[in-house]
Amino acid sequence: MTAEGFLEGRRLQMARGVLLQCIMGGYPAARFYGSDDGDLALVADPAQIHPLPWSQEPRALAICDADELTGESSNLSTRGQLKKVIARYAALGLAPVVATELEFFVFAPNTDPTQPFQPPVGLDGRREDGHSAFSVSSNNGLRPFFSEVYKCMAALGLPRDTFMHEMGVSQFEINLLHGDPLLLADQTFLFKHLLKEVALKHGLTVVCMAKPLAHTPGSSMHIHQSIVEIGSGKNVFSDENGQPTAMFRHFIGGQQAGMADFTALFAPNVNSYQRLCHPFASPNNACWSHDNRAAGLRIPASSSVARRVENRLPGADANPYLAIAASLAAGLHGIEHELEPTAPIQGEFEVPDNLSLPCTLHAALERLKRSQLAKELFGKEFVEGYIASKSMELTSFFDEITPWERRVLAAQA
Repeated sequence: MTAEGFLEGRRLQMARGVLLQCIMGGYPAARFYGSDDGDLALVADPAQIHPLPWSQEPRALAICDADELTGESSNLSTRGQLKKVIARYAALGLAPVVATELEFFVFAPNTDPTQPFQPPVGLDGRREDGHSAFSVSSNNGLRPFFSEVYKCMAALGLPRDTFMHEMGVSQFEINLLHGDPLLLADQTFLFKHLLKEVALKHGLTVVCMAKPLAHTPGSSMHIHQSIVEIGSGKNVFSDENGQPTAMFRHFIGGQQAGMADFTALFAPNVNSYQRLCHPFASPNNACWSHDNRAAGLRIPASSSVARRVENRLPGADANPYLAIAASLAAGLHGIEHELEPTAPIQGEFEVPDNLSLPCTLHAALERLKRSQLAKELFGKEFVEGYIASKSMELTSFFDEITPWERRVLAAQA
């Protein structure tokens, strides 16, 4: 909308069904968002109004809550779902603290989607071939791109911890500083938007798919989680002697109880499960461990004041609001019901059947459909609407025949 209209306080309204629009542009049946398809109000968060530093003409972006016209948050809003989870913690005198690690790929423009992505041509005239993981080398020619990324992050107030070249070809990772879950979800969303916009200016393509390249590690969005007391700021995962508390155990127990039911929220696309086919780099299990990256729930080596639980299941393609809400809601469920986790695992291990997770989008949606826990924590309207939208996307995928099928199966008798 125009700056004048925004500053005058003009209300911006949007059809309720837009919150369930699938990624191809279509909508599920109207019964999932109200048969009248009435309006929602988009209410800007005053703390999240940002002039866009990469825009040639003055423009700003406002992150909004999607509220019903009666004033309450829409059940279909993922940002609203996260705010409700945070409020449930606050009612217990607790505040969750999170940090996200986001991985992404930087590619040359890909004008033909039937062809694989390629890294950009570097300063040496070659394309990176996979020898630059964790390297300080800058022969990939991306320094001007990242310089503008850093400047734009500063302009948007996005503090960064570390930035590195990850394991994949032209794959990178950023660690955002830990803080309030809603703030971190907003920052993760803004950062992904910033990446794509700045990349276009530099003739590049940033891809946040979970698995854009074959035979290459996928991109995750690990979520680090701890809980502090409101007021004192004390980490309730550690006692006075620096030892793990019962609340720490119960939080892990809740995470384990919810991971299979919530897999479709952490891995929302068909491509998400390509990443999860490689269990070491991307563990598709609900096991937990002290500093073992093969576990879906990892306890990083840290001091007792920084004791936290890392959820390694979400991919870079996950909705940050929904992934953080689902992970925190599962942990709170464990605290409220005093759930005990399984024994921690170390070294190489085989995943027990009760800790394995759905390995396809279809299986994950079926598990979510049967989940009473999901309906209890997020509401029947949200769960059924989400499944309806994702089922449309899955059907669209199955409407196409892949190059693998033509290449391998066409010659079969």
